[in-house]
Amino acid sequence: MSSPIAGVLQLIALIAALALAYRPLGDYMAKVYSSEKNYAPEKWIYKVIGANPAAEMRWPAYLRGVLAFSAVSVLFLYLLQRVQGSLPGSLGLSSIDPDQAFNTAASFVANTNWQSYYGEQAMGHVVQTGGLAVQNFLSAAVGMAVAVALVRGFARSRTGELGNFWADLVRGTVRILIPISVIGAIVLVACGAIQNFSGIHQVGQFMGGTQEWNGGAVASQEAIKELGTNGGGYFNANSAHPFENPNPLSNLFEIFLILLIPFALTRTFGRMVGSLKQGYAILGAMAVIWIGFTALMMWTEFAHRGPAFEIAGGAMEGKETRFGIAGSSIFAVATTLTSTGAVNSFHSSYTGFGGGITMLGMQLGEIAPGGVGSGLYGMLIMAIIAVFIAGLMVGRTPEYLGKKIGTRQIKFAACYILITPALVLGFTAVAMALPTPGNSMTNTGAHGFSEILYAYTSGANNNGSAFAGLNADTQWFNTTIGIAMLLGRFLPIVFVLALAGSLAEQKPVPETAGTLRTDKPLYAGLLVGTILIITGLTYFPALALGPLAEGLAS
Repeated sequence: MSSPIAGVLQLIALIAALALAYRPLGDYMAKVYSSEKNYAPEKWIYKVIGANPAAEMRWPAYLRGVLAFSAVSVLFLYLLQRVQGSLPGSLGLSSIDPDQAFNTAASFVANTNWQSYYGEQAMGHVVQTGGLAVQNFLSAAVGMAVAVALVRGFARSRTGELGNFWADLVRGTVRILIPISVIGAIVLVACGAIQNFSGIHQVGQFMGGTQEWNGGAVASQEAIKELGTNGGGYFNANSAHPFENPNPLSNLFEIFLILLIPFALTRTFGRMVGSLKQGYAILGAMAVIWIGFTALMMWTEFAHRGPAFEIAGGAMEGKETRFGIAGSSIFAVATTLTSTGAVNSFHSSYTGFGGGITMLGMQLGEIAPGGVGSGLYGMLIMAIIAVFIAGLMVGRTPEYLGKKIGTRQIKFAACYILITPALVLGFTAVAMALPTPGNSMTNTGAHGFSEILYAYTSGANNNGSAFAGLNADTQWFNTTIGIAMLLGRFLPIVFVLALAGSLAEQKPVPETAGTLRTDKPLYAGLLVGTILIITGLTYFPALALGPLAEGLAS
């Protein structure tokens, strides 16, 4: 069987698995966020944090909850790393330097999981399980809570109330993320991933030196790493490491976990707004982009150019032989079209066009299907922009789900889509202009530029994957990428919640014969076109200097 055929079969199996889980999971999440019942463990949590889950919040209060909780999380994770050397169970590893501790704390709280350190050589069991793994759950739950708040903005009328942040946070963690992660960890252990608290031990001698490995609670962290679209690996090799991702079956399962909640949230959206067809329209737009990118990536990487590629069966540099080109390509697209950032191959070693595809996937805003929560609210922002454009073309006041899209709503949406490009292109320009950051590049020319463009694209879009080849463990990159991650996460949330509040206050507009049907394939196509055009106009000059120039020259 040829590798392309094997890739197509893997893709079909993945789609089938996602289709089977779509309806039950989507409906279950809608019930979780619509429920008024609190389970005993949740009541204990509310009592400890002093929250009243029944108290409704307007968008400023909801936002304060998001920001306050995230600020405390950053501080806690920063301090935990700074005192690691004094903690038991830290494998004798020293405390983390201030700039790297800030970068890592910002990274994991912002659901980015960018890593400028060697996982197994820097973080002990306490920081890995008590700090990083905990934030894998909580940062994902924050994203889901914000998405649900925006959905309530569409579903409610004549009120500015969006629910309760603390209830949404706790329910998303306790009822959704933890149960699925437990099942996922068991599956990964069955596939061969490790799960222990072993210390550092010598495994052999090579070329006069020794090689050492340490164990860890890898399978449990791997499960939420993928399910919560986090991406931070226990080991430096991330999901290319056999302890994290042992074989092709575990590889396909991890891709399934990455895509599971973001796709299913479209069903949750449709259920909560009272129109499943609206959810299907959003799902269709996401699926078209995801399948298109996956097909393009496999075609690019399987293209044979010269005897070396023909012998290897394609561009195998930087890819694990146990996954091959197909498994690596599907994983690369899944992880960059979501905010996961996990890698089972090294994107810097992809063909010029292949590396460009991974970059463009992030630059779309990671909305196909996007991160846990962030993918849905990002796509809904683009849906509003698409409705506005359609309204301009026919000369009607744009409406979406019975809500008028006026000047105020468009300002919020415009600010949302402008923040991330400003961060990416601004930081990239400054880094290229200054002499010191350029010293961290392994390559020169178009590929070297791609290393820095990719780094800030990954950070500001809260993806976390690295192009490889860039030494990001410097004060400049730790600080600036850390700032980009925080601003790229929380500034858009400000406008999402403000938009949700403005929508919830509106009186529903009755549907007429002239109302644009946003539950039809025509609108889904308009939405896809809007996403690609806006992204193309924004990033095309930068892409032309990097991956496009490299691809055309090869």
